[in-house]
Amino acid sequence: MKKIVVAYSGGLDTSVLLSWLKNKYQCEIVAYCADVGQEEELDGLEEKATTTGASKCFIGDLREEFARDYIFPMFQAGAIYEGQYFLGTSIARPCIAKGMVEIALRENADAVAHGATGKGNDQVRFELSAAMLAPKLVVIAPWRMDDFRAEFPGRAEMIAYAEKHNIPVQASAKKPYSMDRNLLHISFEAGMLEDTWFDATAPSARDMYKLSVAPEDAPDQPEYVHLLFDKGLCTALKADGTDALLSQFGLTPLAVKDGFTYLSPYGIMKVLNALGGRNGCGRVDMVENRFVGMKSRGVYETPGGSILFAAHRQVESITMDREVMHLRDSLIPKYAALVYNGFWFSPERDALQALVTESQKHVTGEVRLKLYKGNIMAAGRRSAFSLYDEAIATMEKDPTQSYNQNDATGFISLNALRLKASARRASAAL
Repeated sequence: MKKIVVAYSGGLDTSVLLSWLKNKYQCEIVAYCADVGQEEELDGLEEKATTTGASKCFIGDLREEFARDYIFPMFQAGAIYEGQYFLGTSIARPCIAKGMVEIALRENADAVAHGATGKGNDQVRFELSAAMLAPKLVVIAPWRMDDFRAEFPGRAEMIAYAEKHNIPVQASAKKPYSMDRNLLHISFEAGMLEDTWFDATAPSARDMYKLSVAPEDAPDQPEYVHLLFDKGLCTALKADGTDALLSQFGLTPLAVKDGFTYLSPYGIMKVLNALGGRNGCGRVDMVENRFVGMKSRGVYETPGGSILFAAHRQVESITMDREVMHLRDSLIPKYAALVYNGFWFSPERDALQALVTESQKHVTGEVRLKLYKGNIMAAGRRSAFSLYDEAIATMEKDPTQSYNQNDATGFISLNALRLKASARRASAAL
């Protein structure tokens, strides 16, 4: 082994394994970090990587690609895992893996390595992505190596190692939980969160959160946000204070029209994260089923994603044909599982995405949402492609006479036939 590219975040696990791999293989170590929206976590990362043992450190700016090619298609599909998880960590992994593989091929590396635990999902996501993108690359997973686990049986030993070797990490005996941040969310797991009875909403846990205020600390007045969609993708928004947020984030609008600010997918996510975060939106605490077979407790902050998810569903409600919507909805668990389990680059996910794209061709319109103390409430939706007809839906007299209420008699009778047959059979059996 002459050269290994390590997926490097600067966190506890990757900092320790970078040094460990260098000592074990006595080879050149190249650190790779994909910038998918970690913000200040990237500060000083290159220097930290080289002082820890890497010969060089590449930081790939994938923020726009991550939003455009991963987050937006996934939300277009309405994907959510086990009814709660917005797949923030899951969807980032194929994006990161793609960037890492590209660097490994450019650097003529023999292998890539990751710090995903042998009990988690990320090992599967990284390696399945690498298998699809560069099947000849060797993948090294230290957490699945006996000698690595013997030296580091737990996070306490890794923290001690980092302290001994002067490697600065956020994890400590006081804050032992792990964090993973990107443009879509931040996740928390391990440490005190392994106790499923631990209350992650308690005042003692307030300083754990990074992207959102506690709902009870959010403003006492609701905030409204309008979102425009084109074929299932959010293209523009309107909310008080948008200009200030653009200035704060250094974002330049693509256009401003009719009060709406048109932004790239990355810009949309940045602004929605700020709006959702200051209103306490998007917090999820759940016990989920990992692909490797165990249950795991995670706490997530997804402020912008939760708004995008709710808004998309509202514009779909008036523009999607019923049977198309129900067909797509029946596939949401499958799509979400493919993302969660690491099959983003699989042919079946491509096939599902083609169906999603077709289903979204009329999902164009405007949605108004009210944000208030952690709640995201629909406050209006409209579209030039709306299938909703107020004249037909009205409880008053239908001026179009498009719906004859007498027709319901036969409709109900036909649907009752099989129920009556079942009832007669049940009676005969008594």
